[in-house]
Amino acid sequence: MTDDGPRAAPAAKSILVTGATGTLGRPVVERLRSAGHRVRTLSRHPDPDDPRAHAVDLRQGTGLTEALDGAEVVVHCATSPTGGDIAAATHLIRAARRVGVEHLVYISIVGVDRVPLPYYRTKHTVEQALAAGPLGWTVLRTTQFHDLVYGICARMARLPVLPCPDIPLQPIETDDVAARLAQIAQGAPAGQVPDMGGPRVESLPDLARAFLDARGSQHRVRPVRLPGRAMAACRDGALLAPDRTVGSTTFAEFLDR
Repeated sequence: MTDDGPRAAPAAKSILVTGATGTLGRPVVERLRSAGHRVRTLSRHPDPDDPRAHAVDLRQGTGLTEALDGAEVVVHCATSPTGGDIAAATHLIRAARRVGVEHLVYISIVGVDRVPLPYYRTKHTVEQALAAGPLGWTVLRTTQFHDLVYGICARMARLPVLPCPDIPLQPIETDDVAARLAQIAQGAPAGQVPDMGGPRVESLPDLARAFLDARGSQHRVRPVRLPGRAMAACRDGALLAPDRTVGSTTFAEFLDR
């Protein structure tokens, strides 16, 4: 209650989520639908049980204008570390302008402007394209998802000794990020909002040891110091958001699940 009486609930919006069947896209869709919004989904491999799903490959753009028609907000979660994100973003931004989208929300990564990796440079290029264009936009940068760190550890664990880059990470729970993206999508364009990081900074070797302990593995971790500018930036903390430890779940708690 306020002095002016009950506060009205936010009006329902028409929202399109790209990458809607992915690790992040699914919980974003669930949260927005639970909040009463009209959510349509976009993916190369859409959920056959979703009547509002659209099968679109953003790298080609075919069918994108139809999928966007009537959408007020786009939450852009689709991404491919193997390439194609710039073409996908170009098609999406152009189509969003054509149909009059009011707000495009983009998920990015802490350190994309500091770590000279091709994937990070691509994410930064998309950020810059949004900032230079006429669309209303919001960019949220987060640290690495628990799921990503888990996958890295699982791949390294195929070897009897894990050669592990000795860099600090600040992994975050995917659902925490989904909740923040859903909140942003319901508001007005805000430009680049504060970064979002997990609750604890830990070295990748320590995270790998926790992974092995959770699996009861006797494999050993061997920290290694990798050369190159990208690894130097990572060692210097480019992947961290120590002043934004807003995530709620540690990597150890994630492993317990």
